[in-house]
Amino acid sequence: MSALVIGMLMLVASFALQAERVKDLASIAGVRSNPLIGYGLVVGLDGTGDQRTQSPFTEQSLRSLLTQLGVVVPPNIQLKPKNVAAVMLHADLPPFAKVGQKIDVTVSSVGDAKSLRGGSLLMAPLKGADGRVYAIAQGNLVVGGLSASGEDGSKITVNIPSVGRIPGGASVERTVATPFAQGDSLTLNLHEADFTTAQNLAAAINKAMGAGIARPVDASSVRVSAPRDAGQRVNFMAMLEKIELTPGESPAKVIVNSRTGTVVINRAVRVSPAAVSHGNLTVTISENPKASQPGPLAAGRTVVVPQSDVDVTEDGRHMFVFRPGASLDAVVRAVNDVGAAPSDLVAILEALKEAGALRAELVVI
Repeated sequence: MSALVIGMLMLVASFALQAERVKDLASIAGVRSNPLIGYGLVVGLDGTGDQRTQSPFTEQSLRSLLTQLGVVVPPNIQLKPKNVAAVMLHADLPPFAKVGQKIDVTVSSVGDAKSLRGGSLLMAPLKGADGRVYAIAQGNLVVGGLSASGEDGSKITVNIPSVGRIPGGASVERTVATPFAQGDSLTLNLHEADFTTAQNLAAAINKAMGAGIARPVDASSVRVSAPRDAGQRVNFMAMLEKIELTPGESPAKVIVNSRTGTVVINRAVRVSPAAVSHGNLTVTISENPKASQPGPLAAGRTVVVPQSDVDVTEDGRHMFVFRPGASLDAVVRAVNDVGAAPSDLVAILEALKEAGALRAELVVI
């Protein structure tokens, strides 16, 4: 583990818990975004669209669209829409979105189109989970990927050219009701459930807004009395979300990414008394073939004889001891002193957890 990573871990461990705003810790129950999905056609591609043999649904969609526009295509005429691509659309309808407002749309190819660069999305409906249309999408795509190929089969691709976005590409056609203006109270849901944080949140609101205004419901919810008038409720929430409080300390956790070797240890981690010995065993095998030559007048011939040299080396690492209640500082210092790599640190932490000396939840992702 590099000195920079160790230094960053120690710096994080040295920070005390800081006060945070209510708006950063919680959200209003029922006030959320809603996912939208749709299907459409992107036209105007430079020969990089879907192939008829691989994506027959693109031809069917194009034929249906032309029929709706009054263009009759004879059944015996085959369309070759190499400049057209079938795409799926998805977007998030934010809370309080009103009719006529614009939202961003992501466009993804569902056929074998090579690139959507330079294409335009034709009018397509975006539906919610209930099957109703909530927005209409249309516009020119912004594609960050690039793909180019040569006649000899060589090809280069930068990012993903089959996905693009249309900033403000959908117009909201239907609103979604929220419980914000209903009843005489609001429920604040914490982003991370914690009894201490819920208690501190209720106490901070009561101190700033008046006793009895808020009361904790459980580890993730706090119910707050609010004015019935819509205008007063907006003003009330504007003041409430600025209130600062100190959240509860997170449970002790060690997060290990087994694929990248990344290890994150939070400041609550403690280690019980334990002794750890760490060392590496290196086996080196080298081949040194030699020529075997027969003596004078011998009826033989020169041959090459294989010869292998095996060398075993073990690093002389010292044993280190964790004192009772050792903190994150002690853990990273001890591991750094023996020069352990991130993969070695994972092995040490797993062994400490198995021995019952690591007072933290070990999460491997």
